[in-house]
Amino acid sequence: MTGLFSSESFETPCRIEVEQSAEHFHAHVELDGDITIEPGDRVRVHGDPIAVAFGESIVLHRHATVCRAGLLRRAWTKFASNFELAELYEVSFTPGRL
Repeated sequence: MTGLFSSESFETPCRIEVEQSAEHFHAHVELDGDITIEPGDRVRVHGDPIAVAFGESIVLHRHATVCRAGLLRRAWTKFASNFELAELYEVSFTPGRL
């Protein structure tokens, strides 16, 4: 259980999938087990940087450290995310200047 300021950390294996092509450009991390990431939690994947050439994809298995947010950080993240989401409303998909 995390406290108001404190947090817990633990390591877990993970699967990393990276693809860079004309159809897909993504990097996904899947943690092993039934681990739920909550607002404010941090995940750090260990290992060397990953480089994938255009048209290629790669799947790696590494370890990650999950740092659970304390109650205060979790509450702040939930509160601040409402304002971050509002910035997306300012995006325009028109093909030029109005």
